[in-house]
Amino acid sequence: MPVRLGRYDILLRPRSRDAHIARTHRLKLGYKAHRTTPPRRTLRLFLILFPGHPLRVPNSLTCLPRSPALFYTREEEWEGVRSATFTFSNNCEHTVWPGLLASAGSSPLASTGFQLDKGETKSMSAPNGWSGRFWGRTLCSADSSGKFSCATGDCGSGTMECSGRGATPPATLAEFTLNGSGGMDFYDASLVDGYNLPMLVVPQGGTGGGNSTCTTTGCLVDLNGLCPSELKVTSSGEGVACKSACEAFGKDEYCCSGAYSNPNTCQPTSYSQFFKNACPRAYSYAYDDGTSTFTCPGGISYLITFCPTTARYQLINR
Repeated sequence: MPVRLGRYDILLRPRSRDAHIARTHRLKLGYKAHRTTPPRRTLRLFLILFPGHPLRVPNSLTCLPRSPALFYTREEEWEGVRSATFTFSNNCEHTVWPGLLASAGSSPLASTGFQLDKGETKSMSAPNGWSGRFWGRTLCSADSSGKFSCATGDCGSGTMECSGRGATPPATLAEFTLNGSGGMDFYDASLVDGYNLPMLVVPQGGTGGGNSTCTTTGCLVDLNGLCPSELKVTSSGEGVACKSACEAFGKDEYCCSGAYSNPNTCQPTSYSQFFKNACPRAYSYAYDDGTSTFTCPGGISYLITFCPTTARYQLINR
């Protein structure tokens, strides 16, 4: 189709069905979208071009012709829309199978579970406003029928992809909300669901200052050998994970539930203190917010390392 450069009204609508706000912006054809303020989430772009306005479709747009108008749509980033790159690095002496779970209201990433061999790295982008969690699965294999499962961190999908399923405790978690309140990223490492691997989260390109606490977090210590016997998970006689007291005993005072469902009544226990002493920046129980939630300016990226060098350890391979 011929090119006619010019400015045309476009409509950006949030993807949620109940969205009631639509903003009109301008597009310079063949270039890029312009807006006065960065959007808070990745939006679907509808370019409505009525007859009499010939246009060569930019390569970045997908054509969905309808009469009498032409509609083009793209679900991706435009100028001002910030995204993050998560890079996963395996420094363990064994294979790790990361699991990825998007929170309700966030789209799944390009993969929800994959194999990461010793020394391997893999990167994945996440859209502006994404929220979810990552963890590592260990001692994974497929049975004779092809069903995939893991000794720790298993998501129960039966395949390498977790497909919207979370980790079966115990598992070390890294949790993120991108471009949240005040345009900040919120992130933490959590042992609330127990522990199975050392993990380090390192912001890439962010700095502290102001309301930001943009710094590394995680759990660098091998807790599988130190785990109290009543919390220890073993495989072939070796400790491979460490349960939370909630998972092990199911009592309200450990689970911050029932009469203990608020920060005034749910206090640290000797078991949560075991995790906190070993990994002071990680969540050790549900209301451990003060020393465990970190923030960075939105739009930066993150390196997530399994078995960082300061806590490299061996795991028996099967």
